[in-house]
Amino acid sequence: MNPSSSLSQVQTLPQLLAWRVAETPDGEAYREFDPRSGQWVSTTWAEAGQRIARWQAALAVQALPAGARVAILLPNGLDAVCMDQAVLALGCVPVPLHDLDNPGSIAYILADCEAACLIVNQPPQWKAIQGTGVDMPALGRVVLRQGQPGDLPAADARVVALADWLQAGAAAAPATSVHAPAADDLAAVVYTSGTTGKPKGVMLTHRNVVANVQATLDRVPAGPSDRFLSFLPLSHTLERTAGYYLPMAAGACVAYARSVALLAEDLRSQQPTVLISVPRIYERVYGRIQQALAGSALRGFLFETAQSVGWRRFRRRQGLPLTAQDAAVGAWRDALVWPLLERLVARPLLAQFGGRIRLAISGGAPLSAAMARCFLGLGLQVVQGYGLTETSPVAAANGEHDNDPQTVGRPLQGMEIRLGENAEIQIRGPSVMRGYWKRPEDTARVLSADGWYATGDQGVFEDGRLRIQGRLKEIIVTSTGEKVSPADLELAILADSLFAQAWVTGEGRPFIAAFVVLEPDAWRVLAARSGWTADEATLAQPAVREALLQRLRAATRDFPHYAQPRAVWPVLAPWTPENTLLTPTLKLKRNNLATHFRDALESLYRR
Repeated sequence: MNPSSSLSQVQTLPQLLAWRVAETPDGEAYREFDPRSGQWVSTTWAEAGQRIARWQAALAVQALPAGARVAILLPNGLDAVCMDQAVLALGCVPVPLHDLDNPGSIAYILADCEAACLIVNQPPQWKAIQGTGVDMPALGRVVLRQGQPGDLPAADARVVALADWLQAGAAAAPATSVHAPAADDLAAVVYTSGTTGKPKGVMLTHRNVVANVQATLDRVPAGPSDRFLSFLPLSHTLERTAGYYLPMAAGACVAYARSVALLAEDLRSQQPTVLISVPRIYERVYGRIQQALAGSALRGFLFETAQSVGWRRFRRRQGLPLTAQDAAVGAWRDALVWPLLERLVARPLLAQFGGRIRLAISGGAPLSAAMARCFLGLGLQVVQGYGLTETSPVAAANGEHDNDPQTVGRPLQGMEIRLGENAEIQIRGPSVMRGYWKRPEDTARVLSADGWYATGDQGVFEDGRLRIQGRLKEIIVTSTGEKVSPADLELAILADSLFAQAWVTGEGRPFIAAFVVLEPDAWRVLAARSGWTADEATLAQPAVREALLQRLRAATRDFPHYAQPRAVWPVLAPWTPENTLLTPTLKLKRNNLATHFRDALESLYRR
């Protein structure tokens, strides 16, 4: 594309990169932490373009056919961007993988998509994938970002170190022909999380992704003065579209967080203006706040007062209705006390996010009412959206000045949303996937001939905004015939900072039971206050179970009696992708949890 072209003329992702490099060559594109110097290093768009060209030359040596799949198993960072862009420029198809996923799942994906090439971060990862015994006959090249082929226990001619791979590309003659992708060619095969079975490869085209970037940018504007902090995995479609391609379209800088463990430090040092996150991050911050407030009645009073005043101010600005009690408080009174509350309460909270955030995007799962009231009330501009991998992903979203946190906002430009049988959300538009990789029957089950994608989610429209009511297939039906949404219950439970993770169950059973992972610090405080030993064995004591059950009932007091848990099974070991109890995008694997806790489940219902 020529430099005078506009974003509206971009049709493919290689065109998007070329347009951005031409538009702002000297603008800051990326920041990464260099552990050798201990400094954050910046890369301009022009420099990024040159680095990507080196990777493209190296990949071109393999002479892969157009449409060949290339799997990327790397942590977030500029190397992952370079590989992704090199694959796209050659008309091949990236298959992003989560580096926290278990080796069996990764091997399954490599075999299923028939990956011709894999780039992997370290030799132990490739060794573990090989150790699964899964046959991957199409895989002809494995590039090690770190380490050497000699670090592996057995010689493998397919394996090459990144430096040697890049050197071979630099020494090779330039490719005489490059298959530039068209808008309807595949831009990725992104495997869904697989909460209830084997992951499926979602086929997304360049048209799908570019349309979603343009529509999302229209709803939540960003520009060259913005800085994103990237920490959600690039295998997560929300991060891929909104945290990678969208900043490229906006000309914004992306700083790559070192790790989730160091996220708090990186927020303070990098001071992002836009944050893309899942609710779990807000829940962690909220939990730390609750623990800090536990020892001081004055701090607790100030915090609750600031939330209440800020929440009323937020709802007035958005034109949202107030309760009768809140409406009785004059706006002038809130305006009078807010400056003091902002200095004492709101600013210290916002400082935990770096102090410069103008927009915090929450997706992937619903944000609980308690979280929304806290952060919006104290001035963090959190907007929620809705979408799926199959919709590239954003289908609807709130905006900064049109934000009802009880909903996921209005459909994006070009996206149609309707409610089908049983209030199922159905979506049609330019961002809806082509289908599932090698699964025509699965595709036909969810994608109609006229382009409507059946999400499996239930919703309702309120004043033109979409509110999610739950998953059709995740509704629990107890043996008494009552229907319970587990996701809503779990959100309510996690509002109590004692509970780090929660899974509720009760399908075909007489009552609801809750399995919870306790937050270690909060559990130690509770144990010390109650005279218990803070270890795993103590969790089996009846008095402890009863105390935890009372906390659960308090957290779910707004639910009908039949939906409130009547039994609890507490543990200390967290559920993770590594132990296969969470998906790589941190969703509960309900079937795996049911198998893992089979004996415990039976014991709860025998009582």
